[in-house]
Amino acid sequence: MTTRLSWALLASLLGGVDLPSVAEAEPPSTGSPRARTTIGQIAQDTVRKRAFAIPAQPLADALEVFRRQSGLEVTVPANVPAGLRSSPVSGMLPPVDALSVLLAGTGLTGRLLDEQTIVLSQGTSGVQVLEPIQVVAKAGRRSRYAPAQTSTATKTATPLRDVPQSVSVVTDELIADQAMRGMADVVRYMPGVTMGQGEGNRDQPTIRGNGSTAGFFVDGFRDDVQYFRDLYNVDRVEGLKGANALIFGRGVGGGVINRVSKEAEWAPTREVTLTGGSYGSRRGAIDVGQGISGQLAARVNAMYENSDVFRHEVSLERYGLNPTVTFAPGARTRVIASYERFSDHRTADRGVPSFQGRPADADVRTFFGDPGVSHADADVNVGVATVEHGLSPSVIVRNRTLLGHYDKFYQNVFPAAVNADETEVALNGYNQGIERLNLFNQIELTYRLVSGSIRQTLLGGFEVGRQVSDNFRNTGYFDGTATAVSVPFSAPTVSRPITFRQSATDADNHTANTTLSLYAQSQLELSPAVQLIGGARYERFDLTFHNNRTGNDLARTDNLISPRAGLVVKPVAPLSLYASYSVSYLPSSGEQFTSLTATTATLEPEKFTNYEAGLKWDVFQSLAVTAAVYQLDRTNTTASDPADPSRTVQTGSQRTKGFELGATGNVTAAWQIAGGYANQDAYITSRTSAAAPGARVPLVPRNTVSLWNRYQIAPRFGLGAGVIYQDRMFAAIDDAVTLPSFTRVDAAAYVTLTRNLRAQLNVENVFDRRYFITSHSNNNISPGSPRALRVSLTAGL
Repeated sequence: MTTRLSWALLASLLGGVDLPSVAEAEPPSTGSPRARTTIGQIAQDTVRKRAFAIPAQPLADALEVFRRQSGLEVTVPANVPAGLRSSPVSGMLPPVDALSVLLAGTGLTGRLLDEQTIVLSQGTSGVQVLEPIQVVAKAGRRSRYAPAQTSTATKTATPLRDVPQSVSVVTDELIADQAMRGMADVVRYMPGVTMGQGEGNRDQPTIRGNGSTAGFFVDGFRDDVQYFRDLYNVDRVEGLKGANALIFGRGVGGGVINRVSKEAEWAPTREVTLTGGSYGSRRGAIDVGQGISGQLAARVNAMYENSDVFRHEVSLERYGLNPTVTFAPGARTRVIASYERFSDHRTADRGVPSFQGRPADADVRTFFGDPGVSHADADVNVGVATVEHGLSPSVIVRNRTLLGHYDKFYQNVFPAAVNADETEVALNGYNQGIERLNLFNQIELTYRLVSGSIRQTLLGGFEVGRQVSDNFRNTGYFDGTATAVSVPFSAPTVSRPITFRQSATDADNHTANTTLSLYAQSQLELSPAVQLIGGARYERFDLTFHNNRTGNDLARTDNLISPRAGLVVKPVAPLSLYASYSVSYLPSSGEQFTSLTATTATLEPEKFTNYEAGLKWDVFQSLAVTAAVYQLDRTNTTASDPADPSRTVQTGSQRTKGFELGATGNVTAAWQIAGGYANQDAYITSRTSAAAPGARVPLVPRNTVSLWNRYQIAPRFGLGAGVIYQDRMFAAIDDAVTLPSFTRVDAAAYVTLTRNLRAQLNVENVFDRRYFITSHSNNNISPGSPRALRVSLTAGL
């Protein structure tokens, strides 16, 4: 149960500020026990002394550090002026006293808005310049699964319940509690999202019926190269469903998965985690950081893994290093810089083939193909710099730059069709390399203004991007001559002589695209009960394509206008009802712009139109429930002209209708949950190049359910249990092969051994069920893992 701070205690939080007396502030009694809260009813955690170490720093950062160190839920104002700095706080203090010290010298005054909210203002003129700050005491510990706000969906810090769009957030605490290993684990807790196999060499989600490798972003920047992402430096992963071009630009028709990286903070962070488990799993990670001075903080996240997996002959080795610094050189300026070096090398595993419309009856550990020559390698180097400056308390300008170099290569020998009596299976092979250089710069201006009861946040931005890519593909020839070979189904793991060379259609090209975007957005609060959001992005996308084999040059320019509109209505403060409309486009060059032809260069972009309505309800301050219904239409896809099959026409379309339900946070002080349900109906509405009307879109199960529970039985001991259900779905667009439905049960146990040492046991697939989780085609089907155990030890240095 959540216990709100009493009026008297709220006043004490800002000792000396201009607050009304308790008698004046007390609202009329409503008969609710919550409305009659007194200081004697406040949780002991609110007044018990705690250890604080918060150096002087930008106020918004200081409030976030206070939230973590105090255990109180503090919703940091979205428009804290960049120039305000906190006073240092050190020692054993009650949280109420620590917050008072932290705010001393900021020049802030405040008034009580309601029983849990203080409105902060700057100066003595009475002009309000800050949004309300919510300070809520907990009867138990703060929820670790339910963040209060996001900066991803609108590019401004906005409470999640004020975003007119379905947003699923997986926090680093949930990632740690489940010992998640990659993006495929994360999206199971994002209703409406499934992960494809991606040819065994990349993450490839399907979001609201639309598969893509270009919907990945990191800290709001494109992360569109095809590789497997790690979670070692992730603060949270946000899944935003529906068209999102206003914020992210072209190509994000089904939705976006954005990783939010950990940043350098002044609070000390010192943690080492070692993990080992079934099938030779071995991994270590470190997270170390602190304030170096009042103006400078540094942090380093690093990881190394060298593991086998349950599949025979399959292994992976990867490492990541991510140093970051935060620098506050002046009263109104903040600079954040980071660099990531990430390397991932693994066996390219394409899974098992199908037989008679279902996954073939083979041991799920059996490798089909040649593991000795099948590998996927990715090397990533990315630097990001952000400069933020407050021109005034209400105006903030921000410039962000990303420079990234990506080197990706994969080579595989993999299964194709099984013969009629299931005695032989065909194998194919190829390799492909891509080298890409990304350079993006975003400059944005945020202006917040208040006029009476009306509040508005205006965002204007300009983005320029340049992406240069080189692509090269070879076909595999067995014994130097054949592009396919048959091997016994009973012994499909082979080592056959194979050479890789170009065939007549293999890619060898150089592409360069330049993007210029202008975008504007208004978030308008007409009253506490009604909010509007609207805006649009103009994007000019110029692509040049050079075929190194033929010397041919092609070019394509698209001018895209992507609008977005939303309405939020709050019948009561914790409940939001919303409706929204948004549009996104995908240029005819495709999401990876590597296959432009004389035909596709003439085609109009594909269009994605999302209609959505839903609700967001903070049942308690620490438990959020969401629901959404939507329709997402994809049009301008290609098909062969029925009257002339040699011509390509843009008559294809598909539609996804769905319902999503999510719940995250604390049911009680000891019981935390994270889960969701999705019902999706994705189908072809007019002929595309791959399917006729009525065909079902692959990798879109009609129903999915996920629910994770963590229960703290005692201060030093907790248990976790979860269930994942996935309905049957088709493996490919021809609807010829069905992946059966499955239910998987997971479990965990958590023990605090000493003050600085924690142990954790995770069990995946407790009942050792046989199941198939995803595919890339009818004959590249990925089995789920048999029962697997992982043990983690985390030490605070």
